[in-house]
Amino acid sequence: MSFDLERIRSCLLSEPSAGDFVQEEGGEDLPLTPAAVLFPIVLRGAAGQTVLLTQRTAHLRDHAGQISFPGGRVEDTDVSPVDTALRETEEEIGLARERIEVLGFLPEYRTGTGFRVTPVVGLVRPPFALELDPFEVAEAFEVPLDFLLDPANHQEHALHYRGAMRHFFAMPYGDYFIWGATAGMIRSLTARLGLHPA
Repeated sequence: MSFDLERIRSCLLSEPSAGDFVQEEGGEDLPLTPAAVLFPIVLRGAAGQTVLLTQRTAHLRDHAGQISFPGGRVEDTDVSPVDTALRETEEEIGLARERIEVLGFLPEYRTGTGFRVTPVVGLVRPPFALELDPFEVAEAFEVPLDFLLDPANHQEHALHYRGAMRHFFAMPYGDYFIWGATAGMIRSLTARLGLHPA
């Protein structure tokens, strides 16, 4: 099954917006570091679309070992969140910006660890070859878009963190446990598509 890309495009923001944001539990009073990620939807033809994800290496200071979208902190030389997301994607996994068509933006995502992330949704057109930065990225893999957008695959979890019980969504896929900000941004898209209540 292939998800309607025009439906996705029509539900996205045309410009980044800090006024419309999603706040994770536990991060309400933290100073926020600006960041951006690419939400890369890969066009796989008859096989349908997939989402390209990375697994961070275990030694990183922030979100070590987690499944994530390619992206990172805004640098002084970045002129926009798109510039940040595409630069970081090229640095982390070697995916050239020429292979990416930006569709739009999801609301800013404010993490419980002090980041305010602009999710940039883009189409990736094969063929492409990846070259992973071994310091930051342990693995890159693809998950069917239909799987991630199906609320039946969204599990609710809770954990004790910083003295309080925090609730979050996860989308286990094979050996991969997709959770945290990555799952939260996927939920942000499914909410905008009207697949579940916001």
